[in-house]
Amino acid sequence: MAPVIYVDADACPVKAEVLRVAERFDLETVFVANGGLRPSRDPKIRNVVVPSGADAADDWIVEHAQANDVVITADIPLAARTVALGAHVLGPTGRAFTPETIGMAVAMRDLKQHLRETGESRGYNASFAPRDRSRFLGELDRILRVALKSGASA
Repeated sequence: MAPVIYVDADACPVKAEVLRVAERFDLETVFVANGGLRPSRDPKIRNVVVPSGADAADDWIVEHAQANDVVITADIPLAARTVALGAHVLGPTGRAFTPETIGMAVAMRDLKQHLRETGESRGYNASFAPRDRSRFLGELDRILRVALKSGASA
């Protein structure tokens, strides 16, 4: 069975890249957000608008994603939840989250949050750069090939 691409679409900087790659692979893509999604005439593209709430989009994705699907998110807790489902998870900078790497990503997120709360860090994130977009495209292509191969052999 072909994987589905789920995109945590609130403030996602790589929506256009996801669409381009999904079209090339002819895969269903679901954008999930609290609002502000552009409609598409492509029947393979679906927009899901969830109610406002801290984790509403995350919860919807976790309820629908399955093993071998692909999830695009910068949200570390969502990445951890979907890695646990067996999904392939990729951040918008091209960082893949795997069962081997998600523990460290969660620990670093928690440490950074603690440092912000105690005033030790201002919490500035690096800006999104063209090299991030390029890395994302390469990793998305690689992950989709792996997912398609896994789906074909299942």
